[in-house]
Amino acid sequence: MKIAFYLGLVLTFALVAIGAACNQTATVNTNSSANHNGMNANMANHNSMSMNSNSAMADPNHGMSEMMSKMKSDPNAASAPYDLQFIDTMSAHHQSAVDMAGMALKKSQNAELKTFAQKIIDDQQKEIAQMKAWREKWYAGKAAAKNMEMSGMMDAMKMIMGSDMKKMEDATGKDFDSMFLDMMSAHHAGAVVMAKEALQKAEHPEIKTLANQIIKAQEAEIKEMADWKAKWAK
Repeated sequence: MKIAFYLGLVLTFALVAIGAACNQTATVNTNSSANHNGMNANMANHNSMSMNSNSAMADPNHGMSEMMSKMKSDPNAASAPYDLQFIDTMSAHHQSAVDMAGMALKKSQNAELKTFAQKIIDDQQKEIAQMKAWREKWYAGKAAAKNMEMSGMMDAMKMIMGSDMKKMEDATGKDFDSMFLDMMSAHHAGAVVMAKEALQKAEHPEIKTLANQIIKAQEAEIKEMADWKAKWAK
């Protein structure tokens, strides 16, 4: 009887011990799994942060890609009515002149040049507004039709978005003034080419009138800039 009692007691202790061991093993496995998952989560977070950090870093090609996108024609632009192409393309061309003149207002120390830059901004913003009004009147709802293949457009924009622009941005004093005159003169020349083509191809007399104004004003300004450059170089 006593022997049976002791055997039962031993068996009970054995079962308890086995159960505790199993619970401990399960706890260890659970903790190990949690730690492993935590490490994976941390690694994923680290990789994600690393990718985000790399994306946030200055991409040397991002600026160039953005500039190149501005040099692309709008889809199917060449099949749009000529006057619509002229309006959208010349508006973009004028805006680049406005942006460049704005730089001169900030960087130049020459009062005469700054007055000239402000005149460019005022004149060309006025013409942009006029062209937008015509677009709304004649081509409301039509897709954008900027055509970089229009005469005078691509050469001007390559110059504005190329290495020469970076050099001008970095220049100071008389060096900046000289580069600005060169860049704006070439930019004006592109507008004159576009405007002369419009005299032959435009359907609306308003476009032809504007084209004549652009030719007259910008050819005069090209001469004025050449005179300044010769005078300031002395």
